[in-house]
Amino acid sequence: MRASRFFLSTLKEAPSDAELISHQLMMRAGLIRRLAGGIYSWMPLGLRVVRKVEQIVREEMNRAGALELFMPAVQPAELWQESGRWDKYGPELLRMKDRHQRDFVIGPTHEEVITDIARREIRSYRQLPVHFYQIQTKFRDEIRPRFGVMRGREFTMKDGYSFHASYADLEREYRNMYDTYSRIFSRLGLRFRAVAADTGSIGGTGSHEFHVLADSGEDAIAYCPESDYAANVELAEALPATNTASPGSLQAMEKIATPGKTRCEDVATQFGIDLSSMVKAIALVHEKQHEKQFVLLLLRGDHMLNEIKAQKIEGLDPFRFASDAEIEQNLGCKPGFIGPVGVSTDVRVIADRSVATLHNFSCGANAEGFHLRGVNWGRDLPVPSLVADLRNVVDGDPSPDGKGSLQIQRGIEVGHIFQLRTKYAEALKAGYLDDKGKAHPFEMGCYGIGITRIVGAAIEQGHDERGIIFPTAIAPFTLALVPMGYGRSESVRTAADQLYAELSAAGIDVLLDDRDERPGVLLADMELIGVPHRIVIGDRSLKEGKVEYQARGASEAQQIALGDVLNQMMTRIQSQLQTA
Repeated sequence: MRASRFFLSTLKEAPSDAELISHQLMMRAGLIRRLAGGIYSWMPLGLRVVRKVEQIVREEMNRAGALELFMPAVQPAELWQESGRWDKYGPELLRMKDRHQRDFVIGPTHEEVITDIARREIRSYRQLPVHFYQIQTKFRDEIRPRFGVMRGREFTMKDGYSFHASYADLEREYRNMYDTYSRIFSRLGLRFRAVAADTGSIGGTGSHEFHVLADSGEDAIAYCPESDYAANVELAEALPATNTASPGSLQAMEKIATPGKTRCEDVATQFGIDLSSMVKAIALVHEKQHEKQFVLLLLRGDHMLNEIKAQKIEGLDPFRFASDAEIEQNLGCKPGFIGPVGVSTDVRVIADRSVATLHNFSCGANAEGFHLRGVNWGRDLPVPSLVADLRNVVDGDPSPDGKGSLQIQRGIEVGHIFQLRTKYAEALKAGYLDDKGKAHPFEMGCYGIGITRIVGAAIEQGHDERGIIFPTAIAPFTLALVPMGYGRSESVRTAADQLYAELSAAGIDVLLDDRDERPGVLLADMELIGVPHRIVIGDRSLKEGKVEYQARGASEAQQIALGDVLNQMMTRIQSQLQTA
């Protein structure tokens, strides 16, 4: 491709609302342009990247035995009402009516549609297993779209769905997809980690997320360097404390004035104690069928509540955080000073594992402006009737597999695989007949990859002060030819045209920057848009039969012989393309 015939539209500055570096660089490089909040047009340069991601995904999905189809973006409400997600999905589901006042949705996902196809088309176990996938636009009405394509409302996704006659066969395909996704992300040239995860609103049992590793990632991943253990922090188990040593003498419980100090950190500073000796109480309300129960969750002051874990406690799902009025009604105290001592038996108290082993701890006194110090279980308050894992793991926690300690790193979720089991098949009455003519619901799997999100994640992982550093496999162009004075020097133009023809004939995706621009502009643009390899052609080096080569991200350029360019580029490019 010649730059003079392409559409390059770069910016010196990013828009003020661009927060993440990927959003800033995608706007500056001209990959995307904003249409509305969370909705972007993919410009020619950006679309080239998207198509390369799609191609690798298609090749590996086809290799794994999946069959591509294409389902409608607009879905009838009846299917979502059948599955029960019409009410459960929430405001992210964009609902609308057609001219006949019939309800429809713009699909954020396609479990209902694919299950409807299966129940209409599949009758016998002889037709199983089958795995369908598509690459299609989705829409989720995010309450606060941000970070460009990383959390947009409209996005492109690969979603696949498999149907099986047995759970054992579903497990086989799940392993197949785990391996397939690992090949996909390896071929994309991304540093990634697969982690055990929660199934969320999709439902089902087993689940793994695939995260591109980046410091800007929204998700925290817990992993053990000494083993293969890795899990999303939402799922990683915080093991009970193994230290059962005697606490020594028990302190007397004291009620101490702490005016204006509503934070555990401030109280710990006043008391001269470690934050881990503080217990914070989180007030919730479990409300179901017009009945309310007030609940106190107890965590150490240095730990964070894991709402996913809390939701899984029996009798607590669904829950919401209590209002100030509800806290005062049940504890007789304003928020910031609440605690578990002296509460009514009507209040359900659930202690985190780390809290249940504390001695001489401090907590709110249920009196405005006061906290308690030297609190002990069994003496000052009943031993908690329910102890559960309520918190996020932290650096240094023991690994759940017993093989070392956990470390935390950030990641950007770009893929997710689920064992849906029979959740949707039972809801939509979709199944098959076995060899004896008996009906069974389908066992189902679900497998998603965020195609457009991968582009943003790749940039978060690969960039510097000059712009994007794309992996070779998905860069908009693999090699940039940058002639100095293409329109003024016949020798430069001849060499550039000859190299362009040779490299293109060899199958290398080349951009010849033949624009009439200053050298600084040409070089800066090629670095900004992330082309992995660059060859600069100038009169001075041509007199010596050489050109200047520099890999994107390398600190220095090097001279290579003009006649050796094709061989060198083929070797370098092939070495960077990871194949499974």
